[in-house]
This record gives sequence, C-alpha cells and structure tokens, in this order.
Amino acid sequence: MNPKNILEVRDLVVKFKLSEGIVHAVNGVSYDVPEGKSIGIVGESGCGKTVSSYALNRLLPPYATLSGQILFRQQDGNIIDIAKLKPEGREIRAIRGRDIAMIFQEPMTSLSPVHTICNQISEALILFQGMTKKQARNRTIELLKLVGIPQAERRVDEYPFQFSGGMRQRAMIAMALARNPRVLIADEPTTALDVTLQAQVLSLIQDLQNRFNLSMILITHALGVVAHMVETVNIMYLGRIVETGPTMEIFEEPLHPYTQGLLQSIPKLTGRLGERVSSIPGSVPSAYDIPKGCPFEARCKHRMEICREEMPKPVTVGSEHTVYCHLYTGREAARDAANA
Repeated sequence: MNPKNILEVRDLVVKFKLSEGIVHAVNGVSYDVPEGKSIGIVGESGCGKTVSSYALNRLLPPYATLSGQILFRQQDGNIIDIAKLKPEGREIRAIRGRDIAMIFQEPMTSLSPVHTICNQISEALILFQGMTKKQARNRTIELLKLVGIPQAERRVDEYPFQFSGGMRQRAMIAMALARNPRVLIADEPTTALDVTLQAQVLSLIQDLQNRFNLSMILITHALGVVAHMVETVNIMYLGRIVETGPTMEIFEEPLHPYTQGLLQSIPKLTGRLGERVSSIPGSVPSAYDIPKGCPFEARCKHRMEICREEMPKPVTVGSEHTVYCHLYTGREAARDAANA
C-alpha cells in the first residue's frame, strides 16, 4: 500500500442476488484516496457510485456479495482489509463513524423522525467515546454551531421535520463529524437543495475538510460540483471506472467518449437562442445483463468491432491520467515502441 494513501480500493465487485436475477452493481472498481486529499466519483444515476461507497463501511444488505480489497490505513499505521471484516463485527463497528464517516444522500430519510437532533448526534458520543449525556449534549451544540445552524442551544432539541432542507443537511454533516473521522464520504450532499443552499453546503464541506485535514470522497452525478471541490476525479459507468485523472486535466482534455458526452451535456450560458443541449444517445444497459465488451459500446459513436468483444484495458495518457478505451490502445503501443 502506498504510504501516501489512507485508503486503496482494488478490484471491488458488488453483486445483489435477487429473485429476478443477479444485479452487477459494481464491476471491478479501483481507486486511491490520498491522506488529507479529496477525490470525486462521478456518473449518472445507477452507475454504482453509492453502492461502492456503502461497501467501504460494509453497509450493504445481507443479499449482497462483495469481493476485492478495501485497504485502510489505521491511526497506528496498521493496514486492514475492510472487505474481509464481518459486516456486523466489532472491528467494522469501530471503523464506522470513527474512522470513515458518511454524509448520506437524503437527510429526511436518513434521520429518524421520532428522535431529536440531540439524541441522534449524541448517541455515538455516549456509546463510543464514553461521554455523559451532558457532555454529549454540549458537544452536539458545538457541532451544530460549527456547521452554521443558528440558535443551536434551542434547536438541538428539535426534530428533523422542524428543520429546513439545508439545516437537515448541516445536521447530517455535524453527525458525520461527531467522532472526528479521518475519511469523509459525501454521497450527493446537495441533491435535494436549491442552488443557493448547494453552494453554501459545498463551501461548508470544503472548509471543514481543510480545517480538520480530512480525506474526502465526493460522490455526485454533476461534473460542475466536483470542479472546485476535488483534486482527482473518477468517471464511472455501469459499475466501472472508465476514466480517472486530475480534475482540471479531465475537464480540459476529456478522453473517454462518455466523459466527453457528460461535459457536452452541461448547459452553457453562451450560445444561440433555441440551441439544444447535447445529450448522450441511447440508455444505460441493464445491470442484470452486463455487456461482454466495453459497457459504453452501444452508445458510443466511435465504437469498433473490438469494443463489442473485449473489455478495454487501462491506458495511461499522462502521469496520473488513465482511460479505459480501445481508441487509445494503439497510441500507447506506438509510444512504447518509440521508447523501446
């Protein structure tokens, strides 16, 4: 394991065994999370972003099967493979929240409607950090103030339905920070918010990451969100990473046809009146029946015969830029021949 990384995911595969068949949700995902740095995982709905993040904390349902490696560097320097831990065992329970915390996608369904904000945030402080109820309450008020909730001393005893959408999201962030985690997973933290609140919440997450030197995984379907939030971005499609590299390099020179399509589909402020926004033709193949070759082949305007028969291998096109596409296989072979 690279000493600069706090987390390394290798060949992660997640399948769901259902009565209708097997859902191939994540199909061999690999990425690194450097300590104190932020990475993004981007892709359209259903590509496996959230499932792959749930696997990091072993929060998958009992009918899911998991394989691969999730290597995590603990505070004492020991490296543990989370994929080998029992989902309800003592070891993973110690990691959840304390080392790897998660901001869930929809706070209204993630927060209990029958417990106060104080009860929900202070529970982990009492159970895992040995605080008294009074200490946990005071710490909860501090966290609510930290995330910008006004009148925290009064609102700490309110229920989630008494909070606005933005305040519920801030409460979720406070809950994630309660046990001083080292890795923060933000799963589409701005999905249910309006544009103004999105900017506020993203700015808050970024400020907290810098203040506490957190390693962060930002999961989103919007490329615009990751533009100023992460240093490395991974583009996912049908359970696979199809392109990875420095964020600005991906934006300035997208190589995979899917990445190019995503960027071209972003509405622009400039352009002719009535001009249509570009879209990617076709639809995502069913996760019940994964294509034999490239998963994007059916929607790609550059598809070749080999795309239908063979999965693309990773092609390194820069020091940290990698693309999984047959279009660049010949370029890599020519470069290797020239350097030989």
